[in-house]
Amino acid sequence: MEIRLATSDDAGWIAGIYAPFVRDTVISFELEPPSADEMRKRIDSTLQTYPWLVAEEAREPLGYAYASQHRTRAAYRWACDVSVYVAPHAHRRNVGSTLYTRLLEILTGQGFRNAFAGIALPNAASIALHERMGFRYLGTYSAVGYKLGTWHDVGWWQKPLSDAGGIPAEPIPLAEYIKADPV
Repeated sequence: MEIRLATSDDAGWIAGIYAPFVRDTVISFELEPPSADEMRKRIDSTLQTYPWLVAEEAREPLGYAYASQHRTRAAYRWACDVSVYVAPHAHRRNVGSTLYTRLLEILTGQGFRNAFAGIALPNAASIALHERMGFRYLGTYSAVGYKLGTWHDVGWWQKPLSDAGGIPAEPIPLAEYIKADPV
């Protein structure tokens, strides 16, 4: 399995993996699957600051994982949200954990302090993955999202990436980080 940074050329297959999660489940709270063009914009925007990784095997797409801004206030800039999506044919092959391992290594190297994951409940598989990766349950937003005809809860999990005290250095932009540690 190869893990690499996503490129704009990956937008079509990434949108294809994501679409059923949007259309058929509450795993994503989006209501309409984004087009390949919209996904391309998201990839390009994300890669300005955060990693977006893809997993492939023999050039076959298996899944992807990315980080994003946790909140907009400046004091939150050392925190990020993370997500992972795996193609149905690649389930139970450690794709999600392999992607997350590398994603969390990069985020730690960039100087992020905490990673957060919001999980629409119930979702035993996602909870198990996150807890295997060292995320700990924080709490639940009750009835926070309405989709597919009913209200849904979202549980929040946190993984500390650093416990360094004192005044933190600014997080390193992704392009600068990969010059020293290519993905």
